[in-house]
Amino acid sequence: MSGYWFRLHDPLALVAALVAPFVVALALVPFRSDLSATNEALIMVVVVVAVAALGTRAAGALAALSAAAWFDFFLTMPYHRFTIADGDDIETAVLLLVVGLIVSQLAVRTRRLRAVVVTDAAHLSSLRGTARLAEDGGSPEAVVEHVRRDLVGLLGLRGCRFEYGTLIGHLPRLEHDGSVWLRRGSRITEYADWPDGETELRVVGGGHYYGRFLLDAHPGRPLPAEEARWVAVALAAQAGAALDSAGLPHQA
Repeated sequence: MSGYWFRLHDPLALVAALVAPFVVALALVPFRSDLSATNEALIMVVVVVAVAALGTRAAGALAALSAAAWFDFFLTMPYHRFTIADGDDIETAVLLLVVGLIVSQLAVRTRRLRAVVVTDAAHLSSLRGTARLAEDGGSPEAVVEHVRRDLVGLLGLRGCRFEYGTLIGHLPRLEHDGSVWLRRGSRITEYADWPDGETELRVVGGGHYYGRFLLDAHPGRPLPAEEARWVAVALAAQAGAALDSAGLPHQA
């Protein structure tokens, strides 16, 4: 099973997954003689969806388990015991658990898909803005500066600068596949977090090397989403195309 299910990076959501079903089940106690088990279960499912919509998959799954447990403890006979005497209540509790698990995962997936759509739209806007600037006759320097600013926001950098000309030193490099590597002779190191110091993103146009963006990231922070890194590489390629179209001097 993927370790994703057990990430504890959102402790508040996990606390809510435990506490919210308990509180709601306790609040339903005065009304349990008036409400059917089905209605009580539906209310508990709503709680599970609310937790899942704000938290992680792990929080949603935990909320479903918590809801089923407190439904049993407070709302089915014998009360205040983790046992169920009535067969229909057993079926309702099982359905509550199953439906809670399913809808919690759907809620998390929907939230993530919405975030992806918004992010992809922002990425597309960055690429279109750079292309439009080049098409409107913007100078290569203006295109490079536009890309530089976009890279800061896109990758969450502290800063970024462009360096023309010859490569100096051995820096970690944001590659064209979105990975970050450091090559020293035959030794290759791949990074999952931003390395200390600057990371280079090379700018090539028409097969010629023109320079590199030097990315000043927060060391130790996780790399941004793969999609963001791909867009960064595409922006660098647009800068390279602008420099090549202008016929500026390049390195071999």
